[in-house]
Amino acid sequence: MELSEALPLGELAAAFAALPVFPLFDTAYFIVSVLYLKYEPGAVEMSRKSPFASWLCAMLHCFGSYILADLLLGEAPIGYFSNNSSVMLATAVWYLIFFCPMNLFYKCVSFLPMKLIFVAMKEVVRVRKIAAGVHHAHHLYHHGWFVMMATGWVKGSGVALMSNFEQLLRGVWKPETNEILHMSFPTKASLYGTVLFTLQQTHWLPISEANLIFFFTMFMIVCKVFMTATHSHASPFAPVENLICPVLFGSLSSGHPSHHHDHHVASHEVSHPPPPPAKSKEELNEGTRKRKAKKAE
Repeated sequence: MELSEALPLGELAAAFAALPVFPLFDTAYFIVSVLYLKYEPGAVEMSRKSPFASWLCAMLHCFGSYILADLLLGEAPIGYFSNNSSVMLATAVWYLIFFCPMNLFYKCVSFLPMKLIFVAMKEVVRVRKIAAGVHHAHHLYHHGWFVMMATGWVKGSGVALMSNFEQLLRGVWKPETNEILHMSFPTKASLYGTVLFTLQQTHWLPISEANLIFFFTMFMIVCKVFMTATHSHASPFAPVENLICPVLFGSLSSGHPSHHHDHHVASHEVSHPPPPPAKSKEELNEGTRKRKAKKAE
């Protein structure tokens, strides 16, 4: 028996999963995505110097996940741009956030209560994209679990995974900010979520897709709204990861840190020699007498 049959929220979940995301939820997704672009250092100046480069960066923020997913599946990466309605809507949002007189539109959408609503709506779109990516990959590669997970992951966090390329368009090169090396919460959540959707799609997880979409969306909304409201960057997965990762992959506390510490102390002693010993009282009195004699001469 499926778990969904025992849940009283089955009808609500089915109605929620059938809710259309265009244009209302897509608009919120574009607003939050372009807001994050405007928060980047130098993004406003770039929009004045090179509006086309700014528009390209905004389109990557809005549609980067579709581009990466199409590349993985061997489809045309520019194919989604044939959706004229979405591209025009994203362009309008970009123009209003960057060029609206007196920054009125930006001030309205960045007002915290409004922004929290848009963040919640964006997570609705994110989970739908993960589910759609897994479903699409399952249709093409029926037994390709890793293909499903990779496609769902980039559908949910493709913008973050393309951040280095987007930075190049802004004239910035920071390879140390690679998203795979330093995963943010949305990237990790998309990875864990695509594993769940892959298990559900291959009938290893006894729950309907509608119920999984509903519950995972509620989880993402609660986490992201709380993190945005409190300006927190702490991952909700951190306590579990701190327990599991040292067991599975080992910890950093080996013999190397102490050796490094000794080497650091030795180098510190070499580069900074100890101060000369303090002069005795007799030496100080002798120096004072000499100075007085010299002054008298």
